[in-house]
Amino acid sequence: MFLSSKRNRTRTRAGVTLIEMLVVVTIIGLFVALVGPALFRRADEARITAAKTQISNFMTALGAYKLDTGNFPTTEQGLQALRVRPADIVQWNGPYMPQEIPKDPWGHDYVYRYPGEHGNDEPDIISLGRDGQPGGEGYDADIVSWKK
Repeated sequence: MFLSSKRNRTRTRAGVTLIEMLVVVTIIGLFVALVGPALFRRADEARITAAKTQISNFMTALGAYKLDTGNFPTTEQGLQALRVRPADIVQWNGPYMPQEIPKDPWGHDYVYRYPGEHGNDEPDIISLGRDGQPGGEGYDADIVSWKK
C-alpha cells in the first residue's frame, strides 16, 4: 500500500500543467512584442549605414579610376567599370574594387549616373532605399552620394 501511493504522487508531480505552459508562452509573447520592433528599427538603421559606407567606397574607387583614366566611367559603363576594363579605356589600372559590385543592403542595384545631376563634376550614386522606388521618406528614402 505504501509503494502504490508513492508512485501515484510521483506521477502527478512529473508533468507540466497547462496553466504553467500558458504563462510561459504569454511571457515569451510579451517579450517578443516589446523587443521585436526595436530590433527591426536597428536592422533598418544598420542597412542605411551600410549603404552610406558602400557609396563612400564607390566614390573612393571612382577617384582612383579618374586619376588613372582622366575621367569617371560613363552612365553606360556604370560601376562595373571599376571591376572590368571598358573597351575604349587605355589607362585603366584596375580592378578598383576588390570584389564584385554589391547590391545595396535591400538587394537593389545602385543607380549610377555620370555626368551627375548635382554639380561638382562628380557622378551620382543612389540607393533607392527599402522600397526600391525613387524618393520616399524614413527608411524608404533614397541614400545619395551628394549628401553627407
